[in-house]
Amino acid sequence: MAELDIKKYKRRAYRKRKDLGKFLKKLAKSKPKGILKTVVAADKEVWKEVACLSCGNCCKTMTPTYTRKDINRISKHFKLSYQQFYDKWLKVDENKDIVNQSTPCQFLGKNNMCSIYEIRPDDCAQFPHFVRRDFLYQAEEKTYINNLAHCPATLVFVEKMKELVEADL
Repeated sequence: MAELDIKKYKRRAYRKRKDLGKFLKKLAKSKPKGILKTVVAADKEVWKEVACLSCGNCCKTMTPTYTRKDINRISKHFKLSYQQFYDKWLKVDENKDIVNQSTPCQFLGKNNMCSIYEIRPDDCAQFPHFVRRDFLYQAEEKTYINNLAHCPATLVFVEKMKELVEADL
């Protein structure tokens, strides 16, 4: 699998950020019926262009938010106590979320594969957060805009959403 050109996607994301942000804001305000159908269609298209294992930029530049449940599950796997696991790898950030102490993620392998994939944090398992009942809320909260430059799939997803929504008008 060929490595994605992250710089190319990042430049495209910065170039389109304002326009895509306006689109998402307008979409969130208008609350169109049947939007989840469009989300599912856009999601399907994204993965034809972007393969996570050819990128891994989310794990290289971002950190998941850990829940207590995540920490208990993962620490058990490493035969560590909650506190030992926390002290070794985690911290509380400015939003009072529990996150990795540093990036890239300590569990990211050289092949862009997660060494704890089966027990990874829920935030990782749900990333990039496309097909969700609260899609419009996430759009309004700028989840997708904030992830544009970190995740080529998010950029392609928002572009596809814009194409599909505008085609329906």
